[in-house]
Amino acid sequence: MRWPGAKLWAHGVLGMNRRNAHYLLVHNARRLYPLVDDKVLSKELARKAGAQVPELFAVIEIQRQARELGRLVADRPEFVIKPAHGSQGKGIVVVTGRRKQLYRLADGTIADEAQLRFHVSNIIAGSYSLGGQPDKAIIEQRVIFDPMFEAVTYRGVPDIRIVVFLGVPVMAMIRFPTRQSRGRANLHQGAVGAGIDMATGRTLTAVLGNDIVSEHPDTGLAVAGIQIPQWSTLLELGARSYEMTGLGYQGIDIVFDKHAGPMILEFNARPGLNIQIANRAGLVPRLDLVERNREKLVRLADRVEFARSSFPGTSIASGEGRAAAYAGRSGTRSL
Repeated sequence: MRWPGAKLWAHGVLGMNRRNAHYLLVHNARRLYPLVDDKVLSKELARKAGAQVPELFAVIEIQRQARELGRLVADRPEFVIKPAHGSQGKGIVVVTGRRKQLYRLADGTIADEAQLRFHVSNIIAGSYSLGGQPDKAIIEQRVIFDPMFEAVTYRGVPDIRIVVFLGVPVMAMIRFPTRQSRGRANLHQGAVGAGIDMATGRTLTAVLGNDIVSEHPDTGLAVAGIQIPQWSTLLELGARSYEMTGLGYQGIDIVFDKHAGPMILEFNARPGLNIQIANRAGLVPRLDLVERNREKLVRLADRVEFARSSFPGTSIASGEGRAAAYAGRSGTRSL
């Protein structure tokens, strides 16, 4: 009998234990983790490197400051509240409009000021932080997503995750918010993740949970064959993240703002592994190839070109299941 784990290994699928032992422990210095685990510090890293990030409005660090929330957002009709040390999209509240002390949230519900203060208090207490440690609440600019993605998203802002190894973008996907994810672009909460061909920037098939899907569950439209705009710029941002953070293995999340264009949302020192399902490809062969060629991959331009030429996406017309067949018929679209 051949165990499922052996089959995954044969296909080059990276598991959590191997990710941690062979890549995180070896290539990510522990002293660098606080720089990316804290969203305030990581925002500063990106800003100093000349990359665009959502504007930081305020940071609330102690409980008594939570009472000042109304004053801090008095002239902000739209904003985002998030934990500085949060993960998997937990604890993020997006305010899309307001009337006096009532706030409209991205999922369509209404909250009053007392509810938002209570949420901030919970953030500070560590309800959403890594390890449950005391945290701080960030109030920042709400990104207005580019309408190019409106047909295949539900309420929230899609984002693009790029996994970067030794400065080389090795795999990417775009995450589309759904009704199930309450407008959040997070796979753990029910968002759809569509793999991206590294050579062309076109989407491949997609994953919802651990299942391959061909269409967005709310809009019913195909998620394959979408051309991601400014793909070269996104690859360059991914490659530059190596110098920004110093981490050898990381994820970088990028959003498209309607007015500002590509913006770095955050870095992730422990990027998840479902990106392999979305791309129908294992990470291990790509990581091995980068390691074998690392001496030649010093310049930014070389790393970007290596990503384009070495990691084309799995054909969406490969015939592997209904999702692939559907995607193959859908053709290439540009939104």
